Formats: sequence, C-alpha cells, structure tokens
Amino acid sequence: MKIGELARRSGLSAHTIRYYERIGLLPYADRDRSRQRDYDASILVWIGFLGRLRTIGMPIRDMLRYAALRERGVGTEAERRELLAQHRDRVRAHVAELRATLLVLDTKIAGYAGEQQRMKDHDAKSPQRRRKPARTRATRAG
Repeated sequence: MKIGELARRSGLSAHTIRYYERIGLLPYADRDRSRQRDYDASILVWIGFLGRLRTIGMPIRDMLRYAALRERGVGTEAERRELLAQHRDRVRAHVAELRATLLVLDTKIAGYAGEQQRMKDHDAKSPQRRRKPARTRATRAG
C-alpha cells in the first residue's frame, strides 16, 4: 500500500508517517520499482497501537523505547510490560482526576439548573405586586 493509502486508512498524515519512519517508530517501508514506499497492511495494527500510546500521553521517547524493545523481540517482554504498566498507572490517576472534575462540573451544572427551576417556580407562585403610587412631598411655603 502506498503512503497516501496508508495515511487515509490510518488517519495519520503522510508527513507524520515519514517522520515516524525516520525516527524509528515505524519500520522502513519496502520500496517498489519506482522507489515509492510500499507498506504491508499489517502496519495498520502497529500504527493503531501507537495512536493509543499517543492518546494516553506517552512521550515519544518512551514510544521509541517500546518500539526498540518490540523490534528486539523475545526476551524483552518484561521490559515492555513494565513500561506499559507505568503508563497504565498514570492513566488510571488521570482518569480518577477527570472523574473528580466531572463530578464538580455535574454538580455545578445541576446547581444552575436548580436555580433556573427555582426561579420558574417562584415566578409562577408569586402574586403580581402592584406598585404603590409615588408619594408627593408636601411643599413648604416659606
């Protein structure tokens, strides 16, 4: 598959694909007779995983470390597992923080909704007030 097709199917730009290849996150693609990159469809699974790592906020240096360990293959599973476990702990902490923030937002929004409902209820129950005529001051003769 050509780089344009890979870009379309992966959601990455061709520029990002070239960059990932240059820094070592993606293996170098085979070249066809006209020297254009020719990717195997299986690369989409790896790109999808890299996207997940980006989503959790894994720094490029850790992604590169993971990719290098993956490239080395058997015998690196424990290191890969540890690297992912460290990031999983960070993600869990971040999710907990987001949940707490969501609770604060929900409470605030509910408070505003409650205030609007209270105002509607108050307006519906309140009798119309009549304005008292303005008092006129007695003028002093002087």
